[in-house]
Amino acid sequence: MNSWPALISSALLIAASPTIARSPEIEGRWLTDDGKAVVLVAPCGNALCGSIEQILDKGAHVPVADTRNPDPGARSRPLVGLPILTGFFRDGAVWKDGHAYDPKSGKSYRASLAVNPAHQLVVTGCVLFFCQSRYWTRPDLAATRRQGR
Repeated sequence: MNSWPALISSALLIAASPTIARSPEIEGRWLTDDGKAVVLVAPCGNALCGSIEQILDKGAHVPVADTRNPDPGARSRPLVGLPILTGFFRDGAVWKDGHAYDPKSGKSYRASLAVNPAHQLVVTGCVLFFCQSRYWTRPDLAATRRQGR
């Protein structure tokens, strides 16, 4: 009796399992490219999302609420806890079909996420056919790089 077909079928079922779809390399805390916030990227339902976990920018003029939101009713929402990455689904090494919200401008963009070989989170936002990428780092890695280690 040949068990190879059963073994291959089992392996394919395991590979297609939603628990395997989790992506530890992309989940966790990320320092934004400007170094002003830490975003927690984690599963939200069947998708991947990211919310502001901490504001690092200091000063009297640093907003604490979503004051640039185009919806006047949402302008009092606190920035900490604000979802800024929503609805990303995995497609190989890339997470796509999501949206990125920029609280500095109040604008949302179609977006994709990927981790590059330098272990940075590449956040690419697009308007029509024009796309721009930002490179986020892990907070512990960013601190190590600043200290010259």
